[in-house]
Amino acid sequence: MLTNSTTLKQKIDSLWLKFFAGGIANPLTAIEQMSYLIFLKRLEDNDNSNAAMAKRRNEKFTSLYKGNEDCRWSHWSHLPGDQMLKHVHNVVFEFLRNLGGETSTFTQHMQDAYFQIPKATLLQEAVNIIEDLQISEQNVDVQGDIYEYLLSRISQSGRNGQFRTPRHIIRMMVKLVDPKIGDRICDPACGTSGFLFNAYMHILEQNTSKDVLDYDEEGMPHHLIGDKITDKKLFKFLKTHALTGYDFDSTMTRIGAMNLMLHGIDNPNIKYTDTLSKSYNEKELYNIVLANPPFKGSIDENDVNQRFKTKTKKTELLFVELIYDLLVTGGRAAVIVPDGVLFGTSKTHIDIRKILIDNCKLEGIISMPSGVFKPYAGVSTAVVIFQKGGITDNVWFYDMEADGFTLDDKRNKTDKNDIPDILAKWKEKDRHPELTEGHPELVSGSASVSESKEAKKMLKQVQHDKKKWICVDVKDIRENKYDLSISRYKPIEYEEIVYEKPDVIMEKVLKYEADIAENISEIKKYLKR
Repeated sequence: MLTNSTTLKQKIDSLWLKFFAGGIANPLTAIEQMSYLIFLKRLEDNDNSNAAMAKRRNEKFTSLYKGNEDCRWSHWSHLPGDQMLKHVHNVVFEFLRNLGGETSTFTQHMQDAYFQIPKATLLQEAVNIIEDLQISEQNVDVQGDIYEYLLSRISQSGRNGQFRTPRHIIRMMVKLVDPKIGDRICDPACGTSGFLFNAYMHILEQNTSKDVLDYDEEGMPHHLIGDKITDKKLFKFLKTHALTGYDFDSTMTRIGAMNLMLHGIDNPNIKYTDTLSKSYNEKELYNIVLANPPFKGSIDENDVNQRFKTKTKKTELLFVELIYDLLVTGGRAAVIVPDGVLFGTSKTHIDIRKILIDNCKLEGIISMPSGVFKPYAGVSTAVVIFQKGGITDNVWFYDMEADGFTLDDKRNKTDKNDIPDILAKWKEKDRHPELTEGHPELVSGSASVSESKEAKKMLKQVQHDKKKWICVDVKDIRENKYDLSISRYKPIEYEEIVYEKPDVIMEKVLKYEADIAENISEIKKYLKR
């Protein structure tokens, strides 16, 4: 992220400090106000670019500022401080809220935009910093990185950071479901659109020549030109209709839309909707669903959609059923759930797990350490990967112990990271049942061990990794009330200890006793003196 762009990082850090010092302490409000200003800057830059292009083509062009020239960034950003503040509050935002003719859904989000910068000096300083960022002059990679860096500060700045899923976890999940060009991808609780833009990046990465790609120190790909996508209709589909996100927080939809725009999605399909409510009726539309839906959230029981067969107020259970419902047959999903979903004993918990196992091909469960969401939440979670339809024969479990960061509140980088191994083993998982066939000690912890040389050879790698992953026969899962917690099936580890022969041990005991008796005699001699 922002490779070799220390100057840009310093400017963004400076922007954050200005907002906090200026009285906007809520990080979501701060980034929302920054988003408005960045959008206003890009709005004029795009209008100027479109005017120049029309002129070159000798085409007629109508500026969106027609009749509102004083709403151009280049006009109001040079006004004196107090006048600028008043003008932006009373004129520019009114103009912004009434850009109804614009096709961009982001512009539609702006209809509820409110200007909340309280001081003229703060607005002036923010304008100067955004000018220095030269966002429109940057390529799409850098534009996206700038906004991602802004978003990363949410998680470092306050309680609201819990909304943001760690980017390395998102990238892992995207690689596990491996979205393709032409897929329709959805996040029913999209937040900042992290899953959607990473899916977009993944598709571009898979369709960009290797000699063009470049990777930064965090493994993020750059120069994603998608030159292998020769079908223009597919490319247009990717940028216009492939990605869909929903959120019930209007601030997050604006931030999410801005995130996609700065990553090259001109018309982000981000909608303000509670996907658990009666007003949402989409069904069987998407090839891929990626989500970290809210759990432990409050929900209005009277507004829960009647579509749900599961009768519960628990959002984590309803979202699993919703995601199943949104997928087309053969569609795949990766979703983060709290551990309770995996082993809860209520009828609704078991019913949800039956959907995953009996109606889907449940492909994998990755148990994550409880520190993944620190410092904002210490809840234990897991990633569930499934395909709608198909048959579940075996379920692949992986016990993630480290994600590349310390699991305390500081979350500093460490060398301990299971994610590369998870991705490598995931690619081989279809071979796992073959390797473990006839070796129940690797699937249920029993004592049967093959003595054949061939089996030992095949199991060499399996045994090396067995602390991390196991394959469990679906029969065992059904017999255990559909329990999907890895601890239920993880093999019990026995450590062999070789003891000395009994006669040797007895000789040593007699020697110790003789030494003790001798020492006591010595002590008595000293006491008599």
